Amino acid sequence: MPFAFVIVIGWLYVTLLIAINEPSLVAGIVSFLFYGALPCALILWFAGRNMRRRRRKYLEQRDGGA
Repeated sequence: MPFAFVIVIGWLYVTLLIAINEPSLVAGIVSFLFYGALPCALILWFAGRNMRRRRRKYLEQRDGGA
């Protein structure tokens, strides 16, 4: 999971630089959202999937055993 954060930070930096160089504000915002924010959200969601699954199993075992 920490490696995913490094990738996300780097990608957001690159897309921010791309968005700054767009000719208009709207194009910059759209570029940042579609090239930066949405792909990074997907990366973090997929990267956290195993952690969420382990947490759910732990909570089920903890509640079921009591």
